[in-house]
Amino acid sequence: MGELVEFKANGRTCEGYLAIPEQGSGPGVIVIQEWWGLVDHIKDVCERFAGEGFVALAPDLYHGNTTKSPDEAGKMMMALRIDEAEKDLSGAVKYLLDHDATTGDKAGVVGFCMGGALSLYTATKNANIRACVVFYGIHPNVKPDLPNLQAPLLGIYAERDGFATPESVHQLEQQLKALGKQFETIIYPKADHAFFNDTRPEVYDAEASADAWRRTIEFLRSALKRVS
Repeated sequence: MGELVEFKANGRTCEGYLAIPEQGSGPGVIVIQEWWGLVDHIKDVCERFAGEGFVALAPDLYHGNTTKSPDEAGKMMMALRIDEAEKDLSGAVKYLLDHDATTGDKAGVVGFCMGGALSLYTATKNANIRACVVFYGIHPNVKPDLPNLQAPLLGIYAERDGFATPESVHQLEQQLKALGKQFETIIYPKADHAFFNDTRPEVYDAEASADAWRRTIEFLRSALKRVS
């Protein structure tokens, strides 16, 4: 089982959820929360990564606050200062890479919804990110510096997503292609936004989730094996 840990970031102490594989070590992956906060679902995702041999850390970007209310979650997301979140994420990456259990000197980053947007943002800001996975990432205030993206990108999206729409995905693809970036995207037919969240039966899609998870693990293993 994972545990809550503390790390230094931006001159303050932050918390996160850390899960370590049974073998005691592995490549590092940062897991970035949805707009609900560091809830049990995100902790479970960290455990699943540990089960696949990764050292997974989910920083608490809301610093102890969580919600089940979409309205409150939206307010919390919009109140999040992106510059402060980026500093928290930078501290999390450093903590993860400095941890005795983490192999290699580069990490992967995976984010969901709000965290998906921050995953791509972090990959453009932090040279220690070697792989980036975006699950239907959306945040109106997050503007990633795509020319500065050095890590390969795996983008996972849903056909019925009214937030990260297929149109916006195609626009991102065009930008990345024009910049000569290494990327792969997939849009799951008939899937909804947040289809990977198995605590939300109204949107969860087991088949799409299983395939997205397989692709994520293969992508991270391939990208991070060169630094482990």
